[in-house]
Amino acid sequence: MATFIPDSELILNSDGSVFHLHLHPEDIADYVILVGDPDRAALVAGFFSKIETKAKNREFRTFTGLYNGQRVTVTSTGIGTDNIDIVVNELDAAVNIDLKTRTIKEQKRRLNLIRIGTSGALQANIPVGTPVVSEMAIGFDGMLNYYRDRSMVSNLAIESAFKQYMNWNPLLASPYFVKCSGNLIDRIGYDMRRGMTISAPGFYGPQGRVLRLPLQDTNINDKITAFEYEGKKITNYEMEGSAIAGLSLLMGHRAMTVCCVIAQRKAEAANTDYKPRIKELIQTVLNRI
Repeated sequence: MATFIPDSELILNSDGSVFHLHLHPEDIADYVILVGDPDRAALVAGFFSKIETKAKNREFRTFTGLYNGQRVTVTSTGIGTDNIDIVVNELDAAVNIDLKTRTIKEQKRRLNLIRIGTSGALQANIPVGTPVVSEMAIGFDGMLNYYRDRSMVSNLAIESAFKQYMNWNPLLASPYFVKCSGNLIDRIGYDMRRGMTISAPGFYGPQGRVLRLPLQDTNINDKITAFEYEGKKITNYEMEGSAIAGLSLLMGHRAMTVCCVIAQRKAEAANTDYKPRIKELIQTVLNRI
């Protein structure tokens, strides 16, 4: 007998849509672009030849439409992996749980989740403006650790080596290392710089920035930049990709993240006029979906 999911665990709106995203199953395409900024969701939708669905609630803004005949959804997530926990769970619930009977469907839909964002480069040879595809997502956020099977989708060998190398502070969440979808990377990021990307739980201290407050580890970014595992180095920081990759693997979806570098941490340089590069990256991703 199928397990019934009570109202308190899967909250639905009065129209039957999932609680935060305000979406129904038919509103969601197989390809879902995830962006942080609600205005960037509108920017992506501006490329669509036809818009079928619009939904908005708080920082979550969704459009589903057609691009070159391909049905595509774009959803804004806001900032942080806590929001990603909401977005990915609700996208999955909408397509893989029968919202009327509140039971998990036998036949599952596989979504393709593609995050387009911005990031800060940690290696000196990655200039501002470079799109970096995450082959490995590294979660400093700890979100995936709340789910029982996190170790089944994590690379425990790299995780152990990294924690030992960093002399990882036990006061911090244990980091996790999750592989992104090779299928999506080969399809969309085949000619882009690839690397290992950290998702930090904040923009300032958690990414080694110092304003008025001193850091627990003043050398954290130097150590991260120097870390190497089987010839691969950590390339950049952002704030959502690890949870997207981890939850997608646990749920059977495909996921990848590509970020335009807008800050060069080694060179202490940044470009706030990055919107033309983001627009170019969006169109590249849409053309390759």
